[in-house]
Amino acid sequence: MNNNNNNSKGKLKQKQNKVELFLLILYAIGFYAFCIRRSLHLSRHHFPKLYGLRSGWLFSPRLNDVSDAQWRNFRANLPLLTLVFGVFTMLANISRQCFHLRARGMSIVWLFLSLIYLSYLHGACIVFIFLIASANFLLVKIFAKAKYFPLVLWTFNLFFLFCNRVYQGYSFSKFGQRWAYLDNFRGTFRWHICFNFVVLRMISFGYDYHWAHQDSCFDQEKHIQRCHVCKSGKICYQILQERNVHTNNFTFTIYLSYLVYAPIYISGPIISFNAFASQLDVPQNYYSVKEVTWYGLRWVFGLSLMELMTHLFYFNAFAVSGSWKMLSPMDIFIIGYGVINFMWLKFFLIWRYFRFWSLIAGIEAPENMPKCVNNCHNLESFWKSWHASFNKWIVRYMYIPLGGSRRKLLNIWVIFTFVAIWHDLEWKLLSWAWLTCLFFVPEMLVKSAANALQAEGALGGFIFHELRAAAGAITITCLMVANLVGYVIGPSGINWLISQFLRKEGLSVLGFMLLSFYVGTKLMFQISDAKQRMQ
Repeated sequence: MNNNNNNSKGKLKQKQNKVELFLLILYAIGFYAFCIRRSLHLSRHHFPKLYGLRSGWLFSPRLNDVSDAQWRNFRANLPLLTLVFGVFTMLANISRQCFHLRARGMSIVWLFLSLIYLSYLHGACIVFIFLIASANFLLVKIFAKAKYFPLVLWTFNLFFLFCNRVYQGYSFSKFGQRWAYLDNFRGTFRWHICFNFVVLRMISFGYDYHWAHQDSCFDQEKHIQRCHVCKSGKICYQILQERNVHTNNFTFTIYLSYLVYAPIYISGPIISFNAFASQLDVPQNYYSVKEVTWYGLRWVFGLSLMELMTHLFYFNAFAVSGSWKMLSPMDIFIIGYGVINFMWLKFFLIWRYFRFWSLIAGIEAPENMPKCVNNCHNLESFWKSWHASFNKWIVRYMYIPLGGSRRKLLNIWVIFTFVAIWHDLEWKLLSWAWLTCLFFVPEMLVKSAANALQAEGALGGFIFHELRAAAGAITITCLMVANLVGYVIGPSGINWLISQFLRKEGLSVLGFMLLSFYVGTKLMFQISDAKQRMQ
């Protein structure tokens, strides 16, 4: 009798889930149809007042939104970058095959190729890069075994991170008039912008060398038993990162080739020294040729979506022009939501492009955008999926050394402040960092309380599920606000933004926004449950 009751309850629950899923999908279709229609209207109506629009090639004579400098430069240089990396990876792979090169030999090949690349990018300024890098190498080799080594390493690298920004990459004339002529050969790209990534690699090299002289805490056998990738005979990225490479691999040539490795030099993804050196020795075997090809084809599809978006919707142009200040609260929400999606797709394409060439060269770097921005309902999952390689770097070299989960509430303030300073020395980025930390605190407290108080019974489970969905809606709203403050309106625009949504019209829009994100969060739960059933 009990079995029959359980079966009938199970069938009823499945039926309810199907009805709920149908209603959620129906709402999502209506939401996106409304947003697309409204975005098209806004772009058509306001385009004469927007900056950064250029003649497009789709739907002529429609204009194309190239107001974002980073995307505009990347898009314009795509043909040249593709030619350069195509030649570089071909030469590197041929050299590896013909001369049976291992880590040291491949480091020389990639150092030579990367120097050609850097000479074009930075001209005479590569002198600054190699002087600072060489000083860091000596510092690591001298102090690596000392207990206070982390303090020395961080002090050195933070010092140059600040100085590079404050002095805008330095001027040769500062070192004497006889060197002033070199200021005419500074290349096509500001070296101190790229050097932010070099700083992360220098810290990675220092820590990995420091830990190579200690007993490893990583249980490789236990990891292999749990990891489906390693069980299949392949090597996952975590083993490459956590497993100490031999101290013989911490040479100056391998170190330099790691710092300036051409495919991921400009923007990452960020890879640890251990992972780089081990794959320089033995190329990655996680991705087959077929999978790398498919990865490239998916990138081309993503590029097509971006071209379609920038020709139809001028989200970023609204942000750059400041025209969103003239819009209604509903239109501000739509533009803000569009800007977040544009930013996600931009970084998705840039990071995956460089990672693709790295994979062809035999070096697997972590995926930076493993999940869609519209499939993250809490801050923790968002930051694990947005610039994920940076997140891995932070966990390994900052979060764990600072005490890990034991001091989580304190650690996030240190970490996000560093992340803001690493990006640039701007108040709006610090505002973004501290706002994110403020939003993180209640999420962590609620999560701890939820884990302590497990819901019992059908009613308790239903209430817990609904509260999680409501919390997800609030979190997504907070994420939008933090990112708009950090990258669009700045800290001075917070009061204006709040005042817009506390008006009568704004309150109804706020309700619509929270309802939409609530529905979106429940859809994310449905997707997550479906994935678990498939495993």
